[in-house]
Amino acid sequence: MSGSGHRVWAEIDLSALRRNMARVVRRLADGTRVLAVVKADAYGHGAVPVARALLGEPGLWGFGVGDSQEALELRAAGIDAPILILGTIIPEEEAQVVSHDVRVCVHSMDRVGTLEDESRRQGRRTRVHLMVDTGMGRLGALPGRALDLARVVAASRWLELEGLATHMSSSKPGHPFTAVQRQRLLSLLADLRRDHIEPPLVHFANTAAILGGDGGSSPLVRPGISLYGVLGPDTAQAAGPLGLEPVMSLRTQIVYLKDVPAGTPIGYNGTHVTAHATRVATLPVGYNDGLAYRLSNRGRAIVRGEIAPIVGAISMDYTMLDVGPIPGVRVGDAVTLIGSEGARSITIPELASLVGTIPYEISCAVGKRVHRLYVREEREELEGRRDETAGAPLGPEVIPAPGAAAAAAADKRRVPVAPLPAAMPAALPAPAAAAATRRVAVTVKPAAAAAASAEASSAAPARRGKGSRKAAGPDGMKGSSGTAAA
Repeated sequence: MSGSGHRVWAEIDLSALRRNMARVVRRLADGTRVLAVVKADAYGHGAVPVARALLGEPGLWGFGVGDSQEALELRAAGIDAPILILGTIIPEEEAQVVSHDVRVCVHSMDRVGTLEDESRRQGRRTRVHLMVDTGMGRLGALPGRALDLARVVAASRWLELEGLATHMSSSKPGHPFTAVQRQRLLSLLADLRRDHIEPPLVHFANTAAILGGDGGSSPLVRPGISLYGVLGPDTAQAAGPLGLEPVMSLRTQIVYLKDVPAGTPIGYNGTHVTAHATRVATLPVGYNDGLAYRLSNRGRAIVRGEIAPIVGAISMDYTMLDVGPIPGVRVGDAVTLIGSEGARSITIPELASLVGTIPYEISCAVGKRVHRLYVREEREELEGRRDETAGAPLGPEVIPAPGAAAAAAADKRRVPVAPLPAAMPAALPAPAAAAATRRVAVTVKPAAAAAASAEASSAAPARRGKGSRKAAGPDGMKGSSGTAAA
């Protein structure tokens, strides 16, 4: 299924994701492994499909998540690679974490004690990573206390000290405080070695540290946003030689067109008033879908290869564009909010700069009702491989990206495979042998996206590109049908 038929959809290029992973690995010393960070639903890209796509990639050790729910979601989807909760857990989460072989970062003696009790109760050893506060001031034991914690874990029959970690406070490559934090962690490691305690995995390097040359030779690194090709001003210059690619595009379609005279107020509170007669296009996307309200009267979109400004206040479900200067616009035309179309592009860092935030917030904000379309390049994937989940040939079905994106990617064939489970069971079964799909694309249609799809305006069906557009007719052009903005 393509983006056609959906109000708004995010295209996730899994081939670009894997290429980014390979570029990061090339930056590392031989033997350094990657803990791919997929917290916050892989920064809005979809944790399960992203993890499935990265399974088996050279250099991968496992996946880093933010909490136990994210870890259990991966286990429920058949991801059997190591999973480490980078944050903290609460006592009510311990039983599931232990039973599903999820690694846990520990920060306090209380948590060490309760995890040990739960592991003893289940008769299962739990692997833990000792998180040290070397200057972040958030989670983590201070170095003096961390030494005591390490001794207790090392002496436990039911806990295994697998890792020693800290969290870098700077997102700027080469920041001098990164070296300070690194040295504090290595000093603690030296103290542990004098006690004959040596965790096999020492890790601290995030994207900024990797790009700045810190930690690339440590046993484990934790790239996050770089895997998704989203780089802010602090990291873009250092990442330039790597050639990282954006993985996410965000698109919608025009559901309503209206010719309006000069002096017409647009949107809530009339924050935009037309200076001359023009044509206004209504898009079924709003701040609930991840289009920041702060882009009201400031943002832009790409329609038929041309830039169209956002006019009026962005509402929860709808946004308006001034498309008057663009010839031939029709109901059903694809609209690019993030991504490229022809010579035009709109990037996540550009939007972040425009509204005064960080790129992470833009990608993480893409809402649950946005349909995710996972795509990959056929020339990379369809070389006699089979869908490992279904056991059937991937086949020749062609799913082009909607609108002009299809023309821009004419050398690609988009192939969906098995959908994800609709929901995770309340009580997970014990982990089984992995059934995860490796090196294949996954199309996910959340329940919320399905409901939104059913509500789409009947003014005209979605179109894939200019070549397949039909005339909208006078109703679509004069505004006598469509959906009013909420």
